[in-house]
Amino acid sequence: MSNSVITVSTKEIEAMKAAYAPHLQANQPPGSIFMAKPPGCTITAYKSGKVLFQGANASEESGRWSVSASHTSSTAKPKATKKAHAYAPPSSIGSLSIIGSDEVGTGDYFGPITVVASYVSASQLALVKELGVKDSKFLKDDQIVAIAKDLIHIVPYSLLILSNQKYNELQSKGMSQGKMKAMLHNQALQNMLKKVPTNDVDGILIDQFCEPGVYYNYLSKAKNVVNEGVYFATKGESLHLSVAASSIIARYAFIKEMDKISAATGQEIPKGAGRKVDVRAAELIRKHGLDYLYPIAKMHFANTEKAKNLAAGHLR
Repeated sequence: MSNSVITVSTKEIEAMKAAYAPHLQANQPPGSIFMAKPPGCTITAYKSGKVLFQGANASEESGRWSVSASHTSSTAKPKATKKAHAYAPPSSIGSLSIIGSDEVGTGDYFGPITVVASYVSASQLALVKELGVKDSKFLKDDQIVAIAKDLIHIVPYSLLILSNQKYNELQSKGMSQGKMKAMLHNQALQNMLKKVPTNDVDGILIDQFCEPGVYYNYLSKAKNVVNEGVYFATKGESLHLSVAASSIIARYAFIKEMDKISAATGQEIPKGAGRKVDVRAAELIRKHGLDYLYPIAKMHFANTEKAKNLAAGHLR
């Protein structure tokens, strides 16, 4: 299936909506202005200004509105990878149809861990790139939100959120963060393999957070372990856009969860694990007590002791 994405003004979107009036659909994706289905094409216009064309006539229809439309065709040269272990991806992975997984929130004191696995087929690579997909670490929060709102309607994905309450329970029982991440990645990958036909998947790429042997050791007691066609690579987002897409969706989910915490506490909760986090945590301890942090923070982080000391110093 051919795909194209163009970016137009609000005025142009209204003109398009009028032109496709006979083909407008009653049901449309969240965040969209309209969806139309003329012969051989599905057209979805989003509030961001991006218009997605899908179908046999996608190129023809998008060409009516913009000569700068980007069509799906993978022309970028695949990046070579240095084989560091038996699970290193092939040099051609950038042009393949891949399920990629990544996580966000592991280094943040406040907020949950979010893990996402997503599938980007070879035919979608140019489309996903056109949407601005790249590693979420290089994007600001407002860019993450804008891209993710389009992306979640285009690529299949599985999102898992490990609440701080559950995180602290598992950690207090001796489970390491690494094992938690391995279990979450494995579950997200299982979910994706149920969503995407196996024959359509060329491989699975996990953004490497530990050595493959350690990863599978974490899963030694798991009932179902995804291990066929699995690759591990650090900076996986630079090797395949599925990992970058997962990074963005995971970050988007993390941002929304942080917004919920800010709303519940009545204060803006900072990300990361720096001085601002210590100060805000101390304020919450003084106001509500230490137990208040348990459902919203990773209690074994050093920030807890720092915040307790700051809170005690304030009282003296």
